[in-house]
Amino acid sequence: MSKRRTIGPTGSSDERTRRGSSSEIRAVAGRTREEVTHLPVEQTRGAAEAPISPAALRPWPNAETIVDAALKSLDDSKAEDVVTLDIAEKSSLADALIVASGRSHRHVGAIADRLIEDLERIGVQNPRVEGLPHCDWVLVDAGDVLINLFRPEVRGFYALEKMWSADAGPRAPARG
Repeated sequence: MSKRRTIGPTGSSDERTRRGSSSEIRAVAGRTREEVTHLPVEQTRGAAEAPISPAALRPWPNAETIVDAALKSLDDSKAEDVVTLDIAEKSSLADALIVASGRSHRHVGAIADRLIEDLERIGVQNPRVEGLPHCDWVLVDAGDVLINLFRPEVRGFYALEKMWSADAGPRAPARG
């Protein structure tokens, strides 16, 4: 015996349960996708109808725009010894590497906070940040640009700009 389904003006009864009721859709309709992802599962059935935030529609800025915004932010935050390196030919990680110093833990944290705000303002969505709780070395990954913020002692120890700016001659073949 086959089961019969009735199809009305709003589709089959199976489709209605899959899409969610109109009250569930209304509960989600006025929220952004970011807000919807933090809702319980039963409230997200109508998430496809949720509006997209204007920030999500903006294109991701290119490396040159990110470098300009980062340098301006670092200058405004009184970062010291700012060095920009073009690493596009040396690595597939990023196109540019920026290294800067702050005077103390608190200064490095303040520089990082301001930098993150400024990057988000130009369209870099959720830059990844490492090291912010300790503020000895804070790495801000803005996609095509990596920004490293150090306390002076830590910067001297790691010497990143020396490592990345060194002209490596031909490499010796690996011994095996």
